[in-house]
Amino acid sequence: MRCSTRIRRNVSRFDPSLHYIMLTDEGEPLTYKEAKACEHSNKWELAMQEEIKALHSNNTWDLVELPKGRKAIPNKWVYKIKTVDDKPKYKARLVAKGYAQTKGIDFQEVFSPVVKMTTLRVLFAIVAALDLELDQMDVHTAFLHGDIDEELYMKQPEGFVIPGKEHLVCKLNRSLYGLKQASRQWYKKFDAFMLKHGYKRSHVDHCLYTKRDENGSPIILVLYVDDMLIAAKKRSTVDVLKKQLKSAFSMKDLGGAEHVLGVRIRRQREQHTLYLSQEKYIDKVLDRFCMADAKPLGVPLQPYDKISKEDCPKTQEAINDMQGVPYASACGSLMYAMVATRPDIAYVVGVISRFMDNPGKAHWKDPSS
Repeated sequence: MRCSTRIRRNVSRFDPSLHYIMLTDEGEPLTYKEAKACEHSNKWELAMQEEIKALHSNNTWDLVELPKGRKAIPNKWVYKIKTVDDKPKYKARLVAKGYAQTKGIDFQEVFSPVVKMTTLRVLFAIVAALDLELDQMDVHTAFLHGDIDEELYMKQPEGFVIPGKEHLVCKLNRSLYGLKQASRQWYKKFDAFMLKHGYKRSHVDHCLYTKRDENGSPIILVLYVDDMLIAAKKRSTVDVLKKQLKSAFSMKDLGGAEHVLGVRIRRQREQHTLYLSQEKYIDKVLDRFCMADAKPLGVPLQPYDKISKEDCPKTQEAINDMQGVPYASACGSLMYAMVATRPDIAYVVGVISRFMDNPGKAHWKDPSS
């Protein structure tokens, strides 16, 4: 077999002699080396130090010798720029590479519930009808609160390896983002806390907790991973629950609920009304799929728009033409809007979802064209 005589050269952007940095659209580095080499390296360094400080204060791990026959899970730094009061805030998070875990050794169960959107809508209806207080709280580094049932070992984080102890690994005492069981362990910890304080878990939605105050009025808490809504008749009742939560977890009080899961909440308490809007989310979806300038329609699917299985591609060439079309992604984006605030598009979302395995041009076409 003849070997090629062509001289191979590295692509210029990967040439080690060049200082190449790959950033996301928001200017966020993808690796530790890129964070150290980019323009805002000092800000990313401070963010990483803050994360490491939080991990140490939480007693997340102990440095130990790696037992024979065990493997240390790798990890990576994840960087994100968040906007707070129109100012950029640099956040760094240490994430374990959970794909390296082995079922039965490093983890057992992974399922963790989140509150159902129907539960949220019922809560909003009750809040409006009974004129309840509605506040929102956020758990700071929620997954770090979970306890570890298994014996887990992780490599020391890049850039923060202890000099003279390079041969040691981190024996995890607490859960960490990226672990297979991280979400489940956090939920179990929070669930135990709520039950201990006399709240009842709903049999229909395991992220809904209720209790009665001294006057028989309901106290309601719903949890979505690290976001929670608290509803009660009296402001003092809400404040008591907040104090209890802060004593057990690192919490951020967001005050009156205005945004939750991308849904904007607007109340008119005198009229006992509450409005939900996903305007910004829908605008982003339209921009993403190049539909921002499309002609709006009063009816999602016109009576004469007959789409069926007959419109699916039947030749390999036609199937290949549709491979680059983000049909499933568009259906998923519409589905979230439908479940949250736009039940009026439920029928059309159901229709277009039937063809996700093999969509055709007729299923993707712009109705305004």
